[in-house]
Amino acid sequence: MIITIGNTRLTATLADNSSAEELKKKLAKKPITVKMRDYANMEKVGFLKRFLPKNDEPITTQPGDLILYHGCMLVIYYAPNTYNFTRLGKIDNITRESLMELLGKGKVKVTLSLEE
Repeated sequence: MIITIGNTRLTATLADNSSAEELKKKLAKKPITVKMRDYANMEKVGFLKRFLPKNDEPITTQPGDLILYHGCMLVIYYAPNTYNFTRLGKIDNITRESLMELLGKGKVKVTLSLEE
């Protein structure tokens, strides 16, 4: 999957679950843009405007983790958090510092798409 933040394109590896499969089906039709905001000094969160199946399990997040929360929210973590979440995937080869710089402070638009 491709994640575009501003002019930067990142790749992400999707998880092996029904949530990621459903996201992939939706992305095959068209890219999804999510308006995200900071939450708790550890993540960016935004509504997907659609529900995906949940596959919640206990997870301790790492920078770059892509998480589905409550079936309709995309979360990009840049700090650890432990909770029952659904893993959608992980941004490839990114450090916490690089991710925080890309995401910036405040609101940001993130576009998800499939590699062409």
